[in-house]
Amino acid sequence: MRALVADSWRRSARSGVDPEVPAPPVDLTGRQLTGYRREHPLAAAMPTVRELLVRPGSDAGWVTALTDSAGRLLWVEGAREVRRGVETAGFVEGALWREDCAGTSAPGIALATDRAVQVLGSEHFARSVQPWNCTAAPVHGADGRVLGILDVTGGPSVAGPLALGLVRATVAAVEAELALHAAARTGWPAPAASSRGDARPSGGPQTTTDAPRLRVLGSSAPTVRVGGVEIRLSLRHAEILLLLAAHPAGLTGEELAVLLSDDTLSDVTVRAEISRLRRVAGPLLAPSHPYRLAGPVRADADLVRERLAVGDLDGALSCYPGPLLARSAAPGVERAREELQAELRAAVLAAHEPGPISRWVAADAGAEDWQAWQRLAALERPGSPARTRADARLDLLGRRLQG
Repeated sequence: MRALVADSWRRSARSGVDPEVPAPPVDLTGRQLTGYRREHPLAAAMPTVRELLVRPGSDAGWVTALTDSAGRLLWVEGAREVRRGVETAGFVEGALWREDCAGTSAPGIALATDRAVQVLGSEHFARSVQPWNCTAAPVHGADGRVLGILDVTGGPSVAGPLALGLVRATVAAVEAELALHAAARTGWPAPAASSRGDARPSGGPQTTTDAPRLRVLGSSAPTVRVGGVEIRLSLRHAEILLLLAAHPAGLTGEELAVLLSDDTLSDVTVRAEISRLRRVAGPLLAPSHPYRLAGPVRADADLVRERLAVGDLDGALSCYPGPLLARSAAPGVERAREELQAELRAAVLAAHEPGPISRWVAADAGAEDWQAWQRLAALERPGSPARTRADARLDLLGRRLQG
């Protein structure tokens, strides 16, 4: 089994999803669902999705689904026969299709990891979904946050690289259209397509919505996206970009060395790493000293904090696939990692509904969190499956502590 899928199975199992009888909750139906979809930012993108995926899928034998940032299926359209088949597994509009609700699937993994993914047949956690293949990718707003997941589900036609490329191309078209709407709302000139096909506001200074995006959360390799091109980074280069983004006034070689290592790191070593980074992503770095960025760089960790600042805990959890540069031992990065996780955990523990806490304990960061399991047990109804699972987990954690 692929590591990506195995990790998802572990998260699904910790969430208590029954692989034999999955029951994804449906929390929006009828007028409520219709009204919610009408006001959702992705509603403006549905004509594009229908043109590029729904109509071709009717002949090719797949259904197209678009979720919100909580994994809720907002639209499920396409081939009637396939739609009837997936409905028996709970793949219906209004259903929550996150890993903690439906187990391993392409939409669930895409939401948890913020990456495009395919899940084929028996890789699905729930047995009722295993006859199907699915391909999904996250859709980002102009500010970089995840708005939802675009998915196609069907038979053999969904299992190959062509489906993955088609979903990615559709997401690119949708994100360009969302950028157009954002530009219209903020008064920017309409985005013009660059030679690489990415949409970006023409004229004026670089804004935070147009800034390079640094991905440092979760188990995926760190990357920076510049001008529509995604550049894979070494751990050291990701550390440097993250630290410079946190210190816009710049850092001297000595200051950067202290933040990068507990051991004595020479100024020569720092200069060598900066030189290598310039060859990889030169436009991001200013030419002068101290070392600093040429302009704003938005990290995915910033999106988590922004969602927390406006009280959007579900959005913050959706933007948090895992710890910040988990393999890094750089003191400056370790401090940033601990601070971000502490902020998110505090918001989770303060939640008055069990949903966010269930998502937290289903992730690696919260799997061993005694207080979170206690809070979940207090919020769930006595005798319910969720309460029984929380009590069992607390008993297991308690025995481990005593042992």
